[in-house]
Amino acid sequence: MRTSRSLRTALAAVGAAAAVVLAACSTTPAGQQASGGATTAAGGLQPVTLQLQWFTQGQFAGYLAAIDQGYYREKGLDVRIKEGGVDIVPQTVLAQGQADYAIAWVPKALASREQGAAITDVAQIFQRSGTRQVAFAEKGITQPAQFAGKKIGNWGFGNEFELFAGMTKAGLKPSDVTLVQQQFDMQALLSGEIDAAQAMSYNEYAQVLEAQNPATGQLYQPSDFTVVDWNTDGTAMLQDAIWASTDKLSDPAYQDQTVRFIAASIKGWAYCRDNVTACRDIVVKAGSKLGASHQLWQVNEVNKLIWPSPAAGAGTIDPAAWAQTVNVARTAVNADGQTVLTKDPDPEAYTNDYVTRAIDLLKSEGVDVVGANYQPETVTLNPGGN
Repeated sequence: MRTSRSLRTALAAVGAAAAVVLAACSTTPAGQQASGGATTAAGGLQPVTLQLQWFTQGQFAGYLAAIDQGYYREKGLDVRIKEGGVDIVPQTVLAQGQADYAIAWVPKALASREQGAAITDVAQIFQRSGTRQVAFAEKGITQPAQFAGKKIGNWGFGNEFELFAGMTKAGLKPSDVTLVQQQFDMQALLSGEIDAAQAMSYNEYAQVLEAQNPATGQLYQPSDFTVVDWNTDGTAMLQDAIWASTDKLSDPAYQDQTVRFIAASIKGWAYCRDNVTACRDIVVKAGSKLGASHQLWQVNEVNKLIWPSPAAGAGTIDPAAWAQTVNVARTAVNADGQTVLTKDPDPEAYTNDYVTRAIDLLKSEGVDVVGANYQPETVTLNPGGN
């Protein structure tokens, strides 16, 4: 695991490593070139490359399902997915022309855009933040004000700004807590090294529920923990979005491709909303190294971040949520004294034009793009997520 660095340093340092990517899956052999419209794949399909933010897991189930179920092919696209990793910045891969689209958190991508990356948010897939701060219930930590005097874990690398915004809102300064550089797991919390750990609702939180409680010999239960949810706190930031090349959006062919790509991707997420177990199986088949019950949990929890979607439809960028993200990015100061952004992003940073056209296309096909009646499933985790 990397040692701590500031967000801007991490983003700048990773550019050269962006070319080192792994092909997770594709509708044709992995050697197919990405395109802006010049190359046609076998069967007359348009080859498209999507760069993920992280390794293959349920976080990206909708895109994997869109391949598995043939939704991209229905839209004339041959989609190749590139895995992310520790030293891959998806928005950099996109800006360098090594992918046609990328999945990235909004604040991180906006930081890259401020540094010159010509990228645009064209579909906001996650409507809610999945970041949490988790503590053992016996610690009595139910709100950010109670972080005072405690050992608070965070990952850094630009993942920490909701935490710092929450502490600022609660009247706390970074010096009021002991900040601990946390690994991308929950071992420090389980061992008692920290009092509250950063976790994604769909990943690390499940890890504590997959661990054995030494006092009972059984798995830990949700009642053993308290969770601070930044959505409830009012300091949440937008996360997984589909980013496109700003420059290429001037090309009518790329515009049309973008509409079709978004439509097929949203249809994939609608499939995962309605077929959680099947999407778990798709993710496992795609090569995820995480266990089956962990992946089922992950798909189920990611669905909660997407559905129900705004009345306008899945992927729509809510101006109020965007404004809150920008405000936190402009004002929240981390332990290094940095903010994510130094100025407001320009108007081309996001657009609803293409997702609106994609939603209209899906509605004409009878796809439920809102999920107003969505209800999550109840998932039973196994030891270690197996």
